[in-house]
Amino acid sequence: MTEGLSRRHLLRGSALLASGALLPEAALSSQAVATPSGGKASLDLKPLPLKLTHTWTISRSSSTEKKNGLLTFTADGVTGYGEAAANVRYGQSWESGEAAFARVKKAVEGLSPWEHLVYLERAEKEAGGDSQIVAALDTALWDWKGKKLGAPVHRLLGMPTSRMAVTTFTIGIDTADVMQQKVREGAKYPSLKVKVGLPNDKENVEAIRAVTAKPIRVDANEGWVSADEAVAKIKWLASMGIEFVEQPLPASKNDQMKAVKAASPLPLVGDESVLHPRDIPSLVGLFDGINVKLAKCGGITRAYEMAAIGQALGFKLMLGCMIESSLGIAAGVAVAPLYDWLDLDGNLLISNDPFKGLTIVDGRWQEPTGPGLGVVPV
Repeated sequence: MTEGLSRRHLLRGSALLASGALLPEAALSSQAVATPSGGKASLDLKPLPLKLTHTWTISRSSSTEKKNGLLTFTADGVTGYGEAAANVRYGQSWESGEAAFARVKKAVEGLSPWEHLVYLERAEKEAGGDSQIVAALDTALWDWKGKKLGAPVHRLLGMPTSRMAVTTFTIGIDTADVMQQKVREGAKYPSLKVKVGLPNDKENVEAIRAVTAKPIRVDANEGWVSADEAVAKIKWLASMGIEFVEQPLPASKNDQMKAVKAASPLPLVGDESVLHPRDIPSLVGLFDGINVKLAKCGGITRAYEMAAIGQALGFKLMLGCMIESSLGIAAGVAVAPLYDWLDLDGNLLISNDPFKGLTIVDGRWQEPTGPGLGVVPV
């Protein structure tokens, strides 16, 4: 693929992707055959505790730290890394992830590292709702493969260069004064994402607008309870110069989203309403875009699929993240050129990043030049 190809052309093979004939894996098949693995693969999972710079508050919860997991995949003397980021919204925790990992580890025992899709299928079956473990394993496999072949993952995926969107810097819910301080701390980032969904939305957004004219996107995280409330809030947000709104209503109220979309002056993006590739078709007519996150869909491979399917169905594409280290964000960066909007800032919100190697310039992540994901432990 050349740099001059449009993203639409790049994803024209979406029918193949949707049927399971993944282009990245197919593109690597000849290399895989030429570079067989003769060693036994080993997997491990350890805690990866992360500390938030500020208390992280969204419409449904607050936290000061996250207990993520570091999954290592070793074969032929090469180690690939993947990050598990549990999300309580989906019934996940470190403990549930640890249990899911034990099942997955047993199910993939004896597989060649090059049987990537078999790993993925078995992991999805055994992990159940713990997509965080599937994502960590998929990421570690890609990192291992890149290191084994001496190439960056984004190159193995066929990503175009110089097509990286600006990432937003997220402002979690707080008092108006603290949210203004967070805006100042994010001064070097050209675009903001603001969390809403609580009774003080108006006060907070007005306070932020008082100190910045930057583009702002808003995420309600299912915080509004009815279509009428959502429409009223969205119309007011439009008057504040907001670009678009994520997940106005709970996913359980998708049946009301058609009415919200019809009345909304702003584009609407589904997040909690879309977890996996199979969820996308049901959202046609309800949202203008979809927010894909590796930790909820199962990793780089599924994010590639979701970009293809979403584009084929006419959605704008957004790539988001959980609170993650530079390892998790690097996995997103590898597939990010397929996406219109980026919210890859989880590592920018923590104070103890255990990985290094990513570079951001004027709000744009730089594609690593080193092998694999391009990040290493601190």
